[in-house]
This record gives sequence, structure tokens and C-alpha cells, in this order.
Amino acid sequence: MESINAMNGYAEAKAATKKKKPWLSFSVLFILPSFILYTLFVIYPTLNSVNLSFTSWDGVSPQIKYIGFDNFIEMWNSERVHNALKNTLIMSVSLVLLENIVAIVLAMLVDQVRWFKNLFRSIFYFPVLLSGIVMGFVWAIIFNYNFGVISQLLERIGLGVFKIDWLGNPDYAMLAIIITTVWKGSGYYMIIYLAGLQGIPAELNEAAAIDGANRWQQFRHITFPLLAGAMTVSVMLSMIGALKIFDQIAVMTDGGPGFATETMTYIVYKVGFGELRQGYGTALSLVLFLLILIVSLIQVKLLRKREVQM
Repeated sequence: MESINAMNGYAEAKAATKKKKPWLSFSVLFILPSFILYTLFVIYPTLNSVNLSFTSWDGVSPQIKYIGFDNFIEMWNSERVHNALKNTLIMSVSLVLLENIVAIVLAMLVDQVRWFKNLFRSIFYFPVLLSGIVMGFVWAIIFNYNFGVISQLLERIGLGVFKIDWLGNPDYAMLAIIITTVWKGSGYYMIIYLAGLQGIPAELNEAAAIDGANRWQQFRHITFPLLAGAMTVSVMLSMIGALKIFDQIAVMTDGGPGFATETMTYIVYKVGFGELRQGYGTALSLVLFLLILIVSLIQVKLLRKREVQM
């Protein structure tokens, strides 16, 4: 009797599954248009870029000549690529550290404000809403040697001798881009850290204060460890953003002076579209993709390990 009931239950379940299949196939029709567009504009170009990286295509000619690993060999021996890789690493490390430090400080300040908290959030988040092009033009004017705000301020207070050609001096051009990017991006990561701070029970800091812990000790032993999850997300996003930085460099320095601010992302653009070497540019972009992938995986693994330890 039990076996008969089990068979009947199986038959009913199978019949119910068959009834759901038309609905399943019908739902696929809603996904299909997006999937086709995603395949045409993302998946196919990505796969095709691997093919183009082994060619000397100029991006215009209908003929595509395969040259094997010549692009990668040239890249390996290119001083320009080595310089772009060095600039990318310097800028990435600087931006990850500064953006996250500034974001944590801003988040803690906003979290402790009693009045107009939403106003301060909006003020610090506002730069994030600006496009990279607009922000680059604004800061290019601020850093201008002749009529920029910084130069004019130094002139007014009688310190014109200390004026710096921020965007024309190779020693300061990268610093100017880093300052600009930190100003724009810190507000975004502030929101992530602010969410993390609000998830920390207030009783922990209150108990630590009763035990005699000062503000720094509370931050070091309670707040900072419990921000591990927010830090994992923020550090990963800031690193990826730093590795593919483009807008600020394009508007403010165009990779110069000389090649002082040329990064991997920008050299891909300059080579592929400026010099009409799409094959070589695609090979560079493939290396950049692998670099971002490897750095991201290592970074997530280390930060996740820290979360578990905390």
C-alpha cells in the first residue's frame, strides 16, 4: 500500500513538473532579448579580442594579418609599457590607501554628527555624482599654473614663489591626478563604511569606554575589526577603479608630461585609437584584464581571510 502511494505521489509530482514546463519556456522568452544583446556586445567582443591580440590589425583595414606572439614579445620589451605598468601600480596603491583612509574618516565624522547628518552625507557624496570628464576639467582649472585657484591664492598672500606647475611638471602631475581621484571617489566608499559603522552595536563602545578605553583604542580594537566586511568591498572596488583609471588622465594630462601619467588603460587607448594599432592595443587590454583578475582574486582571498580571523 505504501509503495502504491509513493508511486502515485511521484506521478503527481511528475505531472506538476510537466505543467510548469510551458511557464518555464515562456519565461525564457523574456530573458532571451537581453541575453542576445549581452552576447553581441559583451561576450562576443571579449572572445574576439583574444583573437585580435594575435594580429597586426589597424582597426580600419578589412584584411587581418596574424603575427603570432609578436605583440606580446614587443610588449615584454617595451620601455613604454614598463613605465605604464609602474605608473599603474603606483597610482593603484596610492588610491586604495588614500581613498579608504579618507572614506573611513568621513564615515566616522558623519556617523557622530547629531544635526544635519543627511546634509553632510550629501555634501561628501556629491563629487561622486560628477562625471569624470567634468571633474577633470574643474580640477585642471584649479591646478592651472597661470590662473588656477591654488596659484592665485599663493599670489594673493605673497607666496607666489612657491607656485607649482602641477600638470606640467612630471614630479607633480601624478600627485595632482591622485588628489583629484581621491576627492571624487572617497564619498562613495564613505557610504559603504557608514553602513558598516551603523551595523556595529553601540553597546560595545559603551562597555569599552566604561572599562577606560579611549577613542583610539575603541577604534583599533572594536570599530576597525568589525569594519572588515565593508573594507573588503571598498578595497576591491577602489583597486579595480584605480587599475582602469582613464577619464582624469585624458582630460588633465593626456598621459603627460611626456609619459609621466600614462597608465595601462590609457596606453591601450593611445595605441589602439591614436596610433591605429588595434591588434597591439587589444593585446595590451588582454594583459590588463588578466592583471585586474589576478589582483582582485588575491585581494579578495586575503581580505576574506581577515574577516574570518576577526
